[in-house]
Amino acid sequence: MLGQSKNIFQSEIDAVCELADFFRFNVQYMTEMYAMQPESAKGIWNRLEYRPLEGFVFALTPFNFTSIAGNLCGAPAMLGNTVVWKPAETQIYSAAVIMEIYEAAGLPPGVINLIYVDGPTAGDVIFNHPDFAGIHFTGSTGVFQKIWKTIGENIHKYKTYPRLVGETGGKDFVVAHASANAKEVAVALSRGAFEFQGQKCSAASRAYIPKSLWSNVESQLVSDLKDFKMGSPEDFSNFINAVIDERAFDKITSYITKAKTDKNASIVAGGNFDKSKGYFIEPTVIKVEDPYYTTMCDELFGPVLTIFVYDDEKYEETLDLVDKTGPYALTGAIFSGDRYALNLAVNKLKNAAGNFYINDKPTGAVVGQQPFGGARASGTNDKAGSILNLFRWVSARTIKENFVPPTDYKYPFLAES
Repeated sequence: MLGQSKNIFQSEIDAVCELADFFRFNVQYMTEMYAMQPESAKGIWNRLEYRPLEGFVFALTPFNFTSIAGNLCGAPAMLGNTVVWKPAETQIYSAAVIMEIYEAAGLPPGVINLIYVDGPTAGDVIFNHPDFAGIHFTGSTGVFQKIWKTIGENIHKYKTYPRLVGETGGKDFVVAHASANAKEVAVALSRGAFEFQGQKCSAASRAYIPKSLWSNVESQLVSDLKDFKMGSPEDFSNFINAVIDERAFDKITSYITKAKTDKNASIVAGGNFDKSKGYFIEPTVIKVEDPYYTTMCDELFGPVLTIFVYDDEKYEETLDLVDKTGPYALTGAIFSGDRYALNLAVNKLKNAAGNFYINDKPTGAVVGQQPFGGARASGTNDKAGSILNLFRWVSARTIKENFVPPTDYKYPFLAES
């Protein structure tokens, strides 16, 4: 709550509930994975051994979800790997608590190795080491692409081909069809865009609202935002807290400042900010005339939602627009009371989001229910919180044991009759 400025609800569902879910479900998935064994003929025992990777795994973890930090280092270790764990500088306090819990639970020394160094220092050692066997990453697209390039350039140095698993950026969308319920859309936007100050990879960042709904959605969304309380997480009635640090504050507010003067943009709600005591930014809604306006395309990672209002009859065109705006494909949502409109969106946006929501906000994936991850510039889509992710941290060995070895080279087909 204090180190990452999360209100009590966001903290509990993250650092307590989801982290516990990762541990419990990963044990179940690991058990199911080990049980997946090949067929054996009479006199032969075939088996798969799920070995840890040959080398160590580097876990590079983000500030925004304590549970992700615990899972990125914990999942590979659970499958027998040695892990070097570097948390984000703004998450070191809760990372230290996680490490204390691991040690209290009996984790042997040297299995998960928590380090506090800057990124370049860690990378210079790790990505040049012959025993580097994989990276488990959540962070920005730019950083992951740079890491991937570095690994490619150093590929000749490694004992084996490293496993690269990353969940990166997003520019997550909400599309409303004319048949949608305006209040439901407004609540999905107020929660989906502004919980934890929009500092979620999955946060709603751009929305496409039909003209016939916009007035109603706008009034209810603005009403919600006016009701938000903002301040320290020590006051449990505060829904909105500070953004993570000054760098994030300066980046986010530069977009808001620009939108205030641009002819193609207008501030619908919010727009104020103050860093005199804490890095506080009002939840801000920007309405744009250009669907490719900068805040419709760039990942801001803050409490800013951009709205594009489209002509009702251009629903199908708008779906095409959603799909080709920006390089990301993490989360997205469609609101509609029309099953045909829903099906059209599901098909047209097949590759636009790895986690797709129907009549729900695009955030709040639950371990064991909505395995999380996206493709395109949003990552390798290895679905944290599922068995798919665990397969990435093992190297299978096939073992065939013959109980009755042959004693003659001749096969039956060689006989004369």
